[in-house]
Amino acid sequence: MLETKRLRLRAWTPQDAAALYEIAKDPRIGSPCGWPAHTSVENSLEIIQNVFASPECYAVCLKNHPEPVGCIEIISHERSNKASSAMECEIGYWLSMEHWGKGYIPEAVQEALRHAFEDLNMETVWCGYYAGNEKSKRVQEKCGFSFHHESRKVEVKLLDEIRDSFVTCMTREDWQAQNKSHG
Repeated sequence: MLETKRLRLRAWTPQDAAALYEIAKDPRIGSPCGWPAHTSVENSLEIIQNVFASPECYAVCLKNHPEPVGCIEIISHERSNKASSAMECEIGYWLSMEHWGKGYIPEAVQEALRHAFEDLNMETVWCGYYAGNEKSKRVQEKCGFSFHHESRKVEVKLLDEIRDSFVTCMTREDWQAQNKSHG
C-alpha cells in the first residue's frame, strides 16, 4: 500500500467489483484511455482478477472512503509498449468523473513516481495520452513529464480504433531535480 496526504493506493480486491462497475460503466472514463465501458459487475470482477492483479496496480481511494475512486498502475517493461528495459516502466491512470478537478490523480502520480524511482529503482518512467485527452495531458504536465514523441495512427485494440498518441517521460535525474526544487 502507498499513501499520500489525501489518498490510499491499495491492491484491488474482488469486493471492489461493484464499485468499479459503477465508475467504469461510464464510457467517458475508459474511452479516452483506450478501453471499453464495463458491461456488468461480473465484467468488472473479471478485470480485477485478470488485469488489475499485477503487483503494481492500485485502487485509488480517498483516505476517509474505502471504496476506489480510480486506478493507477506502474506497468512493467514486459507489459508496456513504451518502456524497453527492466530499468523502465510506464504509469497509467484513470479517475471517476465525480472526482475530476480535485488534484487526486496528480497526487497519485507523484507517489507512483516516488515509488518507481526510490523503491523500484527505475531510471525512466514513461506515460502517454491519446489525442483529445486533455485531462491526461494536463496531469502529465503538472507532474513534470516531458514530451518525447508523437505516434500517428496507433491501433487501440480494445476499442478497435486508430488514434494519434503522445508519449511523455521522466528520468530519475529529472525527478530528483524537480523534487529538490519543491523540497
